[in-house]
Amino acid sequence: MTDQLLVFDTTLRDGEQSPGASMTCEEKVRIARALERLRVDVIEAGFPIASPDDFKAVKAVAETITESRVCALARALTKDIDRAAEALKPARAGRIHTFIATSPIHMREKLRMSPEAVLEGAVKAVRHARQFTDDVEFSAEDAGRSDPDFLCRIMEAVIAAGASTVNIPDTVGYSVPAQFGELVAMLRNRIPNADQAVFSVHCHNDLGLAVANSLAAVYHGARQVECTINGLGERAGNAALEEIVMAVRTRQDVFKCDTRIETPHIVAASRLVSTVTGFAVQPNKAIVGANAFAHEAGIHQDGVIKNRETYEIMRAEDVGWTANRMVLGKHSGRNAFRARLAEIGVTLKDDAALNQAFERFKDLADKKHEIFDEDLQALVGEDALEAVESVKLVALETASGTGTKPHADVRLVWNGKEHEARAEGGGPVDAAFRAIEGVVASGAILQLYAVNAITSGTDAQGEVTVRLERQGRIVNGHGADTDIVLASAKAYLNALNKLLVPDNRTHPQLPRGM
Repeated sequence: MTDQLLVFDTTLRDGEQSPGASMTCEEKVRIARALERLRVDVIEAGFPIASPDDFKAVKAVAETITESRVCALARALTKDIDRAAEALKPARAGRIHTFIATSPIHMREKLRMSPEAVLEGAVKAVRHARQFTDDVEFSAEDAGRSDPDFLCRIMEAVIAAGASTVNIPDTVGYSVPAQFGELVAMLRNRIPNADQAVFSVHCHNDLGLAVANSLAAVYHGARQVECTINGLGERAGNAALEEIVMAVRTRQDVFKCDTRIETPHIVAASRLVSTVTGFAVQPNKAIVGANAFAHEAGIHQDGVIKNRETYEIMRAEDVGWTANRMVLGKHSGRNAFRARLAEIGVTLKDDAALNQAFERFKDLADKKHEIFDEDLQALVGEDALEAVESVKLVALETASGTGTKPHADVRLVWNGKEHEARAEGGGPVDAAFRAIEGVVASGAILQLYAVNAITSGTDAQGEVTVRLERQGRIVNGHGADTDIVLASAKAYLNALNKLLVPDNRTHPQLPRGM
């Protein structure tokens, strides 16, 4: 009989800790809906104590999601746990996830606590969390570098205190698969009450081993994996959800478990997270990269033509890749438009959003002959971009050519008034950015400018990502258009609008103060 492997997605919490990957409340809810459509078991929505915005986002996700369990993170502190419980009140099913570091270096240098004090604090936290819910998870931060005997003691104690899930994180990506798998096996064998809790793992990718370590743990009995879409996360990222799910699904001869993930929605979720965060997916990324199912070599092409399984161990369609295209004109109806969006996993919040997206679709249909699913993903993605617009583009004109100094003229609405500016630059995009700054004078530093063609062809939409930094705060902007200069201006303004909104959020990894 096959066991169920629980999928705990932390894109909204750990994934957001990637520098520049901050998400608005509305963006978190949108991604949470996509995760629910994937049938993720647990969605870790955030760290409520970190800031009022994080609290608001966790509460909004808890109010929205009905099929997945919603989780909130809390340090092993009473105030953190109380705040998490408050944010989770609207959830149909909620989980409090409390943690404390257990490695010698973390206890000594960061916490300045003895092992006994850490154990006492962990038990106290779990007992307090149990007052609010019977679903409490405990994590031993930096378990990969912790003393095995101490791990056994603390895990036995928190299970006895009421933790129904115990997590073994490789917080700094230090472990290797054989060692990490054996650690999980040892804990399950040595802890007397191990059968009373689900063993979970949370692996980071500092040595490129996050997925391998997670799978080694699953092989040795872990039945929950903590992961993110596209492997998003702090430093080198986390274990990628899509890779773990498809490895377990494809190698059922090795893994005696399976997830309940609806894999045809994987690519749509990947694109959404990439669009919202501005973190592009590399072409050769497993499962969701553009080249994941592409065949260039003649020998490979010949084999696939004769029998797909000669060079493909999965079907592209099973993870959401499709050759379907949508060829609609500006006179096509809203129902057909809505139906295709539903087929590719896009749900708009209301009829007003549908109407706005449909108008953009008709504008795009005037510019290019065929509208592909990728175009639709980018097109409806603009809903998230328009949430806050303190600066709005009215008009943009640029000029460049051989022997001509590139320049741009912009007309913007800023602080309720219309402004115009002209600027020269090294090219039309540079000139457009300088002209915008001539009006707004944000003082932001451009950290990243990236362009990606959404589909093939000279009439393809260009998708632009802009990353701005000001006074230590980093934001991403996103824009798409068949005119790459206009797409660039949209992306820059999208980032500016985020930057100009006051943000009191602090980094989730706050100093511990037991």
